[in-house]
Amino acid sequence: MSGRGKATILDIAREAGVSKSTVSLVLQGSDLIRPATVEKVRRAIGEVGYVYNRSAANLRKAQSNVVGMVINDLSNPFYSELAVAIERVFQSAGIVPFIANTAESPVRQEEVLKSLMEQGVAGLIVSPARGTGPDAFRRIEAASIPVVFAMRRLPASRIPAVTPDNHRGAKLATEHLIGKGHRRLAFLGGFSGMSVYHERLDGFREACAEHGIEAADIVVVEGETNRRGGIAALESALLASPQPTAALCFNDAVAFGAMVALRKRRLEPGEDFAVVGFDDIAEAEHYVPALTSVHVDTAGLGERAAHAVLKMMQTRSTRAEDHFGAVNLVVRESCGPNRGQGRLQ
Repeated sequence: MSGRGKATILDIAREAGVSKSTVSLVLQGSDLIRPATVEKVRRAIGEVGYVYNRSAANLRKAQSNVVGMVINDLSNPFYSELAVAIERVFQSAGIVPFIANTAESPVRQEEVLKSLMEQGVAGLIVSPARGTGPDAFRRIEAASIPVVFAMRRLPASRIPAVTPDNHRGAKLATEHLIGKGHRRLAFLGGFSGMSVYHERLDGFREACAEHGIEAADIVVVEGETNRRGGIAALESALLASPQPTAALCFNDAVAFGAMVALRKRRLEPGEDFAVVGFDDIAEAEHYVPALTSVHVDTAGLGERAAHAVLKMMQTRSTRAEDHFGAVNLVVRESCGPNRGQGRLQ
């Protein structure tokens, strides 16, 4: 095609000896064309030097192939792992994912959503920012844009959510601590404005109630969901009388901070005070001591959310089923020996 201008679908059809409609179906990825014909068309595309103009095709279809990934905190390794899993599915489907970090700001989240709508986004996966109001997604729902919430849900919203079984995970972790002989327990980190916080705290409280732990022996400290928050929460918890001897932390980042705070007090995590995290990010296994944590299948949940959005886009639907991912407790060194064998009595 040198010197003849841009190649067209007609050029491909002539080269391959097929109709224009057949070439068009191959370019769209249709499964109606026989594999041998698909291969012949692809060879012809290479021969004539055709470049598929996807943006023009999108205009003809009146549908974008762009999806938005709106994540609440990409500085948290857990959400970074989630974003990678989501992106992997979209890329394999030929979808262009646009990612935005809201840094837990509902204002920033609103700006991002508005911009994506103006760009004609075809679907969205959102992990809602802390403090997101019940009306935040009404305009998106009215526009019939497929949306899936990942890891967090809005209690008053009908938007489908893909989340881990937070209640069960927290209950498993708390029962483990009680089984090791701890009777004075703390729940550290997170804020009451987060649905995940209530799900995990409810699981913690349920386990305590079922095993006869008195309310006076439970310490709950809200705080930032990062290492800094974990340091502050642990220091506040140890001001209680009597002091707790073990803590379930809102996530692994809070747990890492709690262990830093313990060492500042010359207490050794695991030996003197038991610590359990939640999420089981990659660092948990390699931390010192290795962190006992509730394992969440981050990649699996991300992939599930991405596939849900793709299906909604294909069927032009905005409805899907909620999904609760299975969790399990991975026991490592940070819970240490049974109660009474450390220095903190």
